[in-house]
Amino acid sequence: YCKIFCSCDCDSVGDSVRGKPSVVYRFFTSLRQVYRAWLDKSTPYTVVRWVVTLGLSFIYMIRVYLLPGWYIVTYALGIHHLNLLIAFLSPKVDPSLMEDSDDGPSLPEFKSWHTVTKDILVAMVCTFIEAFNVPVFWPILVMHFVMLFCITMKRQIEHMIEYRYILVTHGKKTYKGKEDTGKTFAS
Repeated sequence: YCKIFCSCDCDSVGDSVRGKPSVVYRFFTSLRQVYRAWLDKSTPYTVVRWVVTLGLSFIYMIRVYLLPGWYIVTYALGIHHLNLLIAFLSPKVDPSLMEDSDDGPSLPEFKSWHTVTKDILVAMVCTFIEAFNVPVFWPILVMHFVMLFCITMKRQIEHMIEYRYILVTHGKKTYKGKEDTGKTFAS
């Protein structure tokens, strides 16, 4: 934009007149670095991360219960979590396609946790914005979500049975080698 319409010495979006990053750009860059550092530090603590996420979910449920409404926000959160569950349960390479590509729906535990946590926080913020409090008849949303969940899980379970893949493996597969007789090779 600046190279075409402006006579300043800007090189990129975050740069100011003399090539130094602007204050706003530096602030968001440092904020992003701190956020990434916290994510990196939290990686080995799987149980703690999920407990915090369940706590946030519990706080969200209490907030929605105490405030009238917010059914659309909760419905959207539930549908998105259902999509994440299906992606998490799906194999990286779909056996029905028989193609070995890395483009598949691969969501390991950390990415799933990160997305679920972000979703809950975004939904929590949405409950503070009155524009998202759309009046709807909530039993229809609940019935539709349960129906969607049942149909989707039935299809997923049938797919798992048809292609014989399991959700969780316990430990690393070990192979038995030849028995050690204690003899050395003759040279």
